[in-house]
Amino acid sequence: MATTDQESSIPVLLVTANVGSVFEDPSNLLHLWVREFLNHVSQCRPIFIALHLQEVGGKTYEKSMDYVQEFIANLCESEELKDYNRIRVYLDEDYNSAEHFTALGNLYFVQSTVKHVLMWNFLTHEWDLVEGKSIYTGSIETVASKEKAKFPQQFFPECKWSRKGFLRTRWFLNGTVFDLVNIHLFHDASNLAACEEFPSVYCKSRRRALVYTLERFHKDPVNHPVPYFVFGDFNFRCDTEGVIKKLTEDLTMHRIQNAASKPDSTKVQYRDSDGVNVLTVGKKEFSHCDQSTFKEQWLRQFDRELDSLRSVLYEYPITFPPSYPYEEDPLQPGAYMTTRCPAWCDRILISPAARKLICGGVDNTMPKHDANYGVIGSDVCMGDHKPVYLSIRIKTSQDIVPPSILNDTTCEITAEELLDRLQQYTDLNTRICEQQQKIEASSGQMINSHYVQILPTGSDVGDDDTITTPETVSGTAGEEDGSYYGEATGPRCALIFRETSV
Repeated sequence: MATTDQESSIPVLLVTANVGSVFEDPSNLLHLWVREFLNHVSQCRPIFIALHLQEVGGKTYEKSMDYVQEFIANLCESEELKDYNRIRVYLDEDYNSAEHFTALGNLYFVQSTVKHVLMWNFLTHEWDLVEGKSIYTGSIETVASKEKAKFPQQFFPECKWSRKGFLRTRWFLNGTVFDLVNIHLFHDASNLAACEEFPSVYCKSRRRALVYTLERFHKDPVNHPVPYFVFGDFNFRCDTEGVIKKLTEDLTMHRIQNAASKPDSTKVQYRDSDGVNVLTVGKKEFSHCDQSTFKEQWLRQFDRELDSLRSVLYEYPITFPPSYPYEEDPLQPGAYMTTRCPAWCDRILISPAARKLICGGVDNTMPKHDANYGVIGSDVCMGDHKPVYLSIRIKTSQDIVPPSILNDTTCEITAEELLDRLQQYTDLNTRICEQQQKIEASSGQMINSHYVQILPTGSDVGDDDTITTPETVSGTAGEEDGSYYGEATGPRCALIFRETSV
């Protein structure tokens, strides 16, 4: 990268990590987690670090409070972070408040080389200077430099009590303004319910909460929308119905009911011609005879939950195995648990305007070694979730005076355009379903078909730019060129996939 590019951009490290299981076994896992994270920081050498945590403190926060404080101290006082002279920590620790508690934690570290650092005050709607170290813990409802919300309970009707929500901050770094949003969406409560159809009832609930959050940002009349990065535990799951069909093509299904005859105790086993059990699916069991199969390329085709949002949220190509659910045993750092179908739950997503802030983010001319999307601690136990990171360079203008949020900031798409893009996907699939029903009615055969359209996210793409389609992506592309899991790349991405089975 040229010297001028180096001077007009800064290296940024974004990390999301669900650390709930780390605090369930802090004596064995906490030091491993901190060590791997700090090692990664040393390797990347970013100037700005944003670490978004979910499930801070684990399931029983009141028993883990001391470990949380130790965790924060180990990071803030570490040798690896000594050059980061401006630190902001937000920990939602008010576990007695069912109305507000989210267990989210946002940690930010800024090196002394960044000259101009401000944070948005969501109360006064003005910029505040960022100096020194500030750690906000306990109840953070009145802290003005963040916006926090817990999702309405109706988004997750099957959950009696939920800690899911988002925590947002807004930054001004050397003339560039953007939001950083930590988010935690609801999980799949039952594998059996998840495999009934796609999208599952859980998938629909997650989408509803995510769209609600995005609409809230785009319709904000006071703070106004700015480019944003949203990263956290989205709990996105693979198309469980499709995965099971793929794994059991030549197997026989057997339904198992124990003596208690409770609905939750039902299991489904899939056996081969010799009667050997290959796959077992229960409410909280997803056990395959070869768990390593979930690290193979075939699973990516079933990572479909983000499809309906790709026109409004960009994601770098995934070249790493599913980030969840790993064994919590330090002796089995790369093994998956047999509780859920492995999935890419932890993601880093980028708004259309934020993508323009990234060096090479729209035209893909950025050298590959300057943008990395992967996991931390591949060979180390990091709990049941592997932390996911994105290492990029963000353009800066070196402005000293912060811009007017309304007039001078890089424009995000309007709320109307956001909804229009989402509706296009819905309309497309509605038409496909209608065609499917007509074919079934005339032929008497049941046809399962699903179309996915991925629209361009950059408004500044020229008419002469090529459109990348599945046919133009090399079928022999390997992991080294960023397309190991069949991702399409290019300045324009307008794809329509069709999956049909009789």
